[in-house]
Amino acid sequence: MKFALSTLFLTAAIANAHTIFQRVSVNGADQGLLTGLRAPSTNNPIYSATDSNIACQVPGSTSSTVINVAAGAKIGTLWQHVIGGPQYSGDVDNPIASSHKGPIQVYLASVSNAATTSSSGLKWFKVASEGLSGGKWAVDTMISGGGWWYFTLPTCIAPGQYLMRVELLALHSAYDTNGSQFYVSCAQIKVTSGGSFSPSSTVSFPGAYSATDPGIKLNIYGTAGQPDNGGKP
Repeated sequence: MKFALSTLFLTAAIANAHTIFQRVSVNGADQGLLTGLRAPSTNNPIYSATDSNIACQVPGSTSSTVINVAAGAKIGTLWQHVIGGPQYSGDVDNPIASSHKGPIQVYLASVSNAATTSSSGLKWFKVASEGLSGGKWAVDTMISGGGWWYFTLPTCIAPGQYLMRVELLALHSAYDTNGSQFYVSCAQIKVTSGGSFSPSSTVSFPGAYSATDPGIKLNIYGTAGQPDNGGKP
């Protein structure tokens, strides 16, 4: 019984470190909780780089709203420990455990109807990314912003509807195969104004990553034991 209880507490402690992307802001205007989002129902990550749900995570909450976004707008993504905010009063792991260092990236896929199009079989292109700079990871930026992480949508993006895939990749256990943790949700957006950019190369999810890619399986801890990727960017 003692073993069973200790295992339960360990599992709960690990789960308490997780996060969910659950709000979008456009030029400072918060669009509302889960509005325009396809969010999972739990904060558990995906561990396999080739998981069939790695595009937009396991289906959970789906909004009928498509968010209008002008090309060139400042877009905010809010991450919290559980849907709605902290898991409990004084939650030290909200928005995510500080140990979960890693990058945040944003991909777009052009669709005919962002509210209804399936996330399977789409062609994605990257529009934003923050990794490690000056010893600070994108996750650190997000934590210091109270869970908000921002990027600017390029002005060249062509008008139309898109799924916007936002991915936080926690690398604290990435030294093991399938040790990286993918936290993913997709937002439904309609780009207004903008340019005429058409990507010359795209990727698929699954398909873009493999378990042994150098950015998926790696040890981010340097010789001093700090998560500085050994001084490499």
